[in-house]
Amino acid sequence: MSSEESQRNRLPFEPAKKNRKKPAKNQPTAPSTAKKEGQEPSPRKLESSAVPEVVSKRMARRMALFCGIPSALGILTFIVSYVVVSQHWFKLPNAAVVLVSMGFFGLGVLGLSYGVLSASWDEERPGSKIGWNEFTTNWGRMTAAWRSAGQKDS
Repeated sequence: MSSEESQRNRLPFEPAKKNRKKPAKNQPTAPSTAKKEGQEPSPRKLESSAVPEVVSKRMARRMALFCGIPSALGILTFIVSYVVVSQHWFKLPNAAVVLVSMGFFGLGVLGLSYGVLSASWDEERPGSKIGWNEFTTNWGRMTAAWRSAGQKDS
């Protein structure tokens, strides 16, 4: 185990690191090692790499909350601006409506990512309401995976 892995516990659905070299592109693969058509991966492999149901539902709830509220506000921007303009309460520039609604929709897109990363990926621990501690932990895991993938390609 590397020092990075020893600092934290691995998740049940986190893939194990493999230290194997890629085969040369010029060499054809042997027919015996190639996958047969219609052959499915073993159920044990699929089960160990799948995100648990509890964690998946937790992520979906957070995504709905952190994306749904800003998106609803983005739609509400159009409705409120229509009422303001049609009732002649005051002049409202078109650019203001577009910028405000784009801001809310942009927050909705960010809310999708935050919803996934702020959920506790541990089955037994539900995590906090806002999820900042979980976000920092999961962000660290994600960036570490990117770095290790970048080092393998080099």
